[in-house]
Order: sequence, then structure tokens, then C-alpha cells
Amino acid sequence: MLKNLLKLIFPKLCFGCDNLLLQNESVICSHCRHNLPLTNHHLIYNNDTIKKFYGIINIEFGASMLYFHKDGIVQKLIHNLKYKGNENIGTFLGEWYANDIKNNEIITTVSEIIPVPLHTKRQKERGYNQVNSFCKALSKELEIPFNNSLLQRKKYSKTQTTKNKTERQLYDDAIFDTSFSESDKNKHYLLIDDVITTGSTLELCAKALLKIPNTKVSILTIAFTQS
Repeated sequence: MLKNLLKLIFPKLCFGCDNLLLQNESVICSHCRHNLPLTNHHLIYNNDTIKKFYGIINIEFGASMLYFHKDGIVQKLIHNLKYKGNENIGTFLGEWYANDIKNNEIITTVSEIIPVPLHTKRQKERGYNQVNSFCKALSKELEIPFNNSLLQRKKYSKTQTTKNKTERQLYDDAIFDTSFSESDKNKHYLLIDDVITTGSTLELCAKALLKIPNTKVSILTIAFTQS
């Protein structure tokens, strides 16, 4: 009785179009789900995510679940996940994508799932890391351990427009670091972020992980910005 009353007072709306969700719908309505711009990167050998890092870092595998377009459904989902505290969006997408990639041969060799970290001050302000719910859903469905302590963000990435190229490089190299032990060596890490735009954040994170002896890195994101 109370549950039905709460539904009347606080109806569940689709995060994609703001329409009422039907009883059998969750997070997004069926119409928005069918209209999500899926990349199918996990089925494409030379996909956009992999090509983003050609000649920059050596990754074992790369894929993004969705294409990100300005003012599109994916932008609304990411905004609600990142700034509105709706972590159930990450869980929903993580469970979905895990089912798509679970039989990928390279994914089956992953040792741990690593989220791109927030600076501790930023995470305290926001209250959560927006990629954690996506990571945890992947971790549960794929049965791969989730590790959110290995990789740390040491500095805010504030504007660097006043820095020269050398100063920027020195600053970039100091943003992310790892605190690794013997048990962290010889592993294949799956690095996760919400959206790829330039790829610079993921590049720096991957380089930090690759400093661990005999490490391999793959990259997975919720969305890929398509111009």
C-alpha cells in the first residue's frame, strides 16, 4: 500500500526522456533503450576506442558501450549519473554491457577492474565516484575483482593554458600514481571511465598502471564522444 502511494507521489521517470516508466521498465524506458547509440566496439577489431590510443600507449583491448552526442540521450544519462547521484544508471549499464562482453577472450584474462579515480577532495564534495557503480556491476557479472585503491589521483587537473609544453608534461605525469606491492605485479588491469573525449585522462592512468612490472592494460568506457 505504502509502496504504491510513494509511486503516485514520486513516480519513476525515464532518465533519457523524463517520461513515466512502466511497471516492467527500469532506469530508462523501452523507447530510449532501443534508441541508445550502441557502438558494438566489442565486436570490432579496429574500433574507435582502440584507435584513440594508437602510438600513444599499448593496450590489450579497448571498447566503449555508447556513442556520446551533445544533447542526446547518452549525455542526459551521464549527467544524471555524474552530477545527480543516480548511481543506478551505472549499475544498469554495467549489467547490460557485462552480458555483451563476457565471452570476449581478452576480457576473460583480466585480473582486476580499476576505476579512473577522483581526487579525494573532489570525491568528498561529490560524495561518490560516478564510475564505481558501473565498475561494480561489471565486477559482479564478470566475476572479476574490483580495485579502487591501486590507482590514485594526486592532483587536480586545473587549467594549464599558462604552462609551456615542458611544464604541462611534468604536471601531467604527477596527476596519477599507484601504490603497488608484489601482489599487484604480473596482472592485466581493465581501466574504466565514463566518457572518452580526448583520451588524455585514460592515457595518464594507463601509463601509471604500466609502471607496475609486467602489467597489461585494457580500457573500457561507458561512452565515446563522437564528433
